[in-house]
Amino acid sequence: MVRFAPLARLPRPIRWAARVLITLLALALVLTLVLTLYVTWTVRRSYPQVGGRVSVPGLGADVTVLRDRWGVPQIYADSAEDLMRAQGYVHAQDRFWEMDFRRHITAGRLSELFGRTTLDTDKVVRTLGWRRVAERELPLLRPDTRRYLDAYAQGVNAWLSRHRDTATQSLEYSVLGLQRTGYHPEPWTAVDSLSWLKAMAWDLRSNMDEELGRAIAATKVSPARADQLYPGYPYDRNPVIVSGGSGGRTGPAPRARALSPALTRVAAAIHAMPTMLGNGAPGLGSNSWVVSGKRTNTGKPLLANDPHLAPQMPSIWYQAGLHCRRPSAACPFDVTGFTFSGVPGVIIGHNARIAWGFTNLGPDVTDLYLERVTGATYEYQGRQEPLALRTEQIKVAGADPVTITVRATRHGPLLSDVMTSARTAGNGAAVALRWTALDPGRTADAIVSLDTAGNWEQFRAAARSFEVPAQNLVYADVDGHIGYQAPGRIPIRTSGDGRWPAQGWTGAQEWKGYIPFDELPSAYDPPQGYIVTANNAATGPGYPRMLTRDWAYGYRAARITELVQRTPVMDAATMGRIQLDDRNGFAPTLVPHLLRVGSGPAVALLRGWDFTQPARSAPAAFYNAVYRHLLLRTFDDELPEDARPDGGDRWFEVLRNLLNRPDDPWWDDVRTPARETRDAMLALALKDAERELRGRLGGDPAKWRWGDLHTLTLTNQTFGTSGIGPIEWLFNRGPLKLAGGDSLVDATGWNPQEGYQVDWVPSMRMVVDLADPNRSRWINLTGASGHAFADHYWDQAPLWARGDTIPMRSDPATIRREAAHTLTLVP
Repeated sequence: MVRFAPLARLPRPIRWAARVLITLLALALVLTLVLTLYVTWTVRRSYPQVGGRVSVPGLGADVTVLRDRWGVPQIYADSAEDLMRAQGYVHAQDRFWEMDFRRHITAGRLSELFGRTTLDTDKVVRTLGWRRVAERELPLLRPDTRRYLDAYAQGVNAWLSRHRDTATQSLEYSVLGLQRTGYHPEPWTAVDSLSWLKAMAWDLRSNMDEELGRAIAATKVSPARADQLYPGYPYDRNPVIVSGGSGGRTGPAPRARALSPALTRVAAAIHAMPTMLGNGAPGLGSNSWVVSGKRTNTGKPLLANDPHLAPQMPSIWYQAGLHCRRPSAACPFDVTGFTFSGVPGVIIGHNARIAWGFTNLGPDVTDLYLERVTGATYEYQGRQEPLALRTEQIKVAGADPVTITVRATRHGPLLSDVMTSARTAGNGAAVALRWTALDPGRTADAIVSLDTAGNWEQFRAAARSFEVPAQNLVYADVDGHIGYQAPGRIPIRTSGDGRWPAQGWTGAQEWKGYIPFDELPSAYDPPQGYIVTANNAATGPGYPRMLTRDWAYGYRAARITELVQRTPVMDAATMGRIQLDDRNGFAPTLVPHLLRVGSGPAVALLRGWDFTQPARSAPAAFYNAVYRHLLLRTFDDELPEDARPDGGDRWFEVLRNLLNRPDDPWWDDVRTPARETRDAMLALALKDAERELRGRLGGDPAKWRWGDLHTLTLTNQTFGTSGIGPIEWLFNRGPLKLAGGDSLVDATGWNPQEGYQVDWVPSMRMVVDLADPNRSRWINLTGASGHAFADHYWDQAPLWARGDTIPMRSDPATIRREAAHTLTLVP
C-alpha cells in the first residue's frame, strides 16, 4: 500500500508548489461550481410556472390549466375567448422562442436576428410575400375566427408583459445575445398566427418540385428520357382512395436547355428555404386510415394518423386540450389534439363527437411560368406588358439594410430573380410562380369549424374553407360513421396538366377557376368498412377533373390496406402496430435480381430475408446500401444535381421499369468507355455497398445493423446547426437508432445523395378510439417544452423511437385525477 508523506515533511520548495497547486485546484473547483450554478440559473430562468395562480389581463374569469406527467396541458375556461387567451399564454410559456422564430421566417425577417447568413431565405419569403397575403386574409375571416385570433394574441402578450427580460423568455435569447444585443420581441398579432399557415402551405405545396425537377432533367437529357423518371401511377397494383380518376390534357415540354440558368436559380431559391415542416421534400407524405365499427371489437370506428414531416427540436406539434367547462353555442370547444404553437385551436385530433386526421392530397396547385422579360416589361400574347414592381427593405443584424425589387407578371412573382444580383435590369428568360397560397383564403376559419363540428355535414362544411394546403381529410364519429373528404383550392387549366413549366408568353396555359368543392373526391360509410390515405392517388381513371399526375406511388397505402384487410377485427393496439410496419415494398422486386448476380456472405444476408427493416436488421442495412449505390451509379452520371434521385417511391417505380429493360441507356455510365447494362450496374452496386459497410460497420456482415446507419439527431431549428460544439450540445439531442425507411409505413426517410441519416419522420402518431375517446393514444416526436434541459424537452422521444404511445385523455375526471400540476390563470 502506497503512503503519502504529510505536507509538512516535504522540502520547503515542494511544500510551496503543492500549496499553490492546491489553491489553484480549489479556485478551479469554485469557478467551475459558480459557472455551473450560473449556467443552471440561466437555463432554468425561462422555465414556465405550472402551479399556483398567475394574473392574465383580459380574462373574463378564472381558467384552469392541468398538466399531466408529460407536461401536456388541458385548459378549462368558461368562454371561448378566455380559452384562446389561455392557449396563447400556455403556448408562449413553453414555445415562445419557436413562435418568435417562425414569425421572423414568415415575414422574411430572419436576418434581423441572424445577420447575412439568412439573407437568401428572407429574399425568397419577401418575393413570395407571405405576410402580405396573411394581412389580406384577416378581413376575409368570420368574426368569431378574428375574435379568437385576437384573444390568442392577448394571451401571448400577457405572457410577454410578465417576461420583459429576454433571458426569462428562453435560453435561445441568451445565446442570441452573444452575437446581437438589445433585441426585444414585438407584441404578438393575429397576422403572426395567419402567416404560419403560409409556411404550412409552402411545405405541403404538392408537385412543384417534380415540375421543376422534370424540367431540370430535360436540360441534360431528352424530354422523353426525363419522362421515364416520372412514371404514371400504378393503378393496376396499388390502391386509390375513392373510385374515379385523373383526367386532363398533357402540356408540351419546354425547350429546357435554353432555360437551364433560370431553372437552376429557381432551384437555388427553393433550397434557400428552411426545412420548417419539410420544405416540400418529394417523399413528404403522411399516413391516415379509418375503420368502421363492423371491423372493430367495440362496434365503433378507429382512426389513425401520422403526418410525415421534417424532424425538429422541438417538434412541430404541441399537444393540448381546449375545453369549455359547459360547452354551448357561445362556448363550443371540447377538443383534444395536436396544435401549432403560434396558432389558436387544434389542427388534428378529436372532440366529443368526431375525430379527424390529415394527409397531403398533393394536387397540382403550383405552376411555373417561363417568361420573356425585356427591361420593365414581359411578353404576353404578342404584346409587352409592364412588370409589377415593389421594393422590399430587409434589415440585417450587424450590417446595412438590403433592398430588393420584387418583379411579377400576371402569373406571379419572378422566383428566378431571387438569386440574381442585377434584379431590376434582368432580361431574357425568367420563371414566375403561380400558387394558390398567394391568394388570400379562409383556412383559419376551417380550423375553428373542424374543432367544433359534431357530424358529417358540419365536418364537410368546415372542409369547404380548408383551401390551402389541399389535404386528404379522414373522419369518424361516435355514431359509427366514417368518411373522407378532399378539400382545397385546385385550379382548372385552359390546357395542359401542369407537369412541365408553362410558356407564359403564349397565354395558352392559364388558370380559369377552381374545381367546385362538391366535385372533389369524397366518401361516406364505404361498403368495405375502411378508408386508407397515404398520399396515393385519390381517384381512378374515371374522374373527370385534373388533380395531379404526381401522386406518391401507393406503396404505403397498399401495405396499410393489406394489413387492414388481413385483420377482420381491430382494436387501438392493432392500429398502432400498423403504424410501425417496416416492410419494404420494393425489396421483393429488387432482391431476386441481386441474388442472381451476386454472391458471398453479404449477399447471403438477403436469402430468406422477410423484407422488414427493424433497427437491428443486418439484411436491411445491406439492402439499403445496395439500393443507394444503385441509384447513385445509374443516374448521377447524367442528371443535374437538382434532378438526382432522392430515394422515394418514385424511384421504386423507375427501377421497377428499368429492371425489365436490361439494355436501357440509363444503365450505362456515360463517364466510362464501356457500355454498362443492368447486371453490370447491379454487380457494381453490390460491391460498392459491401465495401462501404465493411469500412463503417466492420468485417462481419452478420453484425451489421440498420439502426447504426439509420440515425436521427434531433436538431434545434435555430442554433442546432451553428457549427459551435458547446452550443449544439445545449440544444440538440440524440442520435436515435431507428427502424423503418423511405416510403415504408414507418416512414423514416433518408436521402441517398447524403447518406442514411433520417431527414423526415412520422412527426407524431395518434390513434382515436370512438367507442371511448378517453382510451385514445398519441405520441409526439420530442415533448411539450421548447426549453432545453426542461423535463419535457424530449421526454417523449425515446418512446416515439421504439413505437410506444401515451394516453390521450379527454375525460375531465381522468384528467383531474392524473394531473401532475394545476395552474390557475386569473383576471
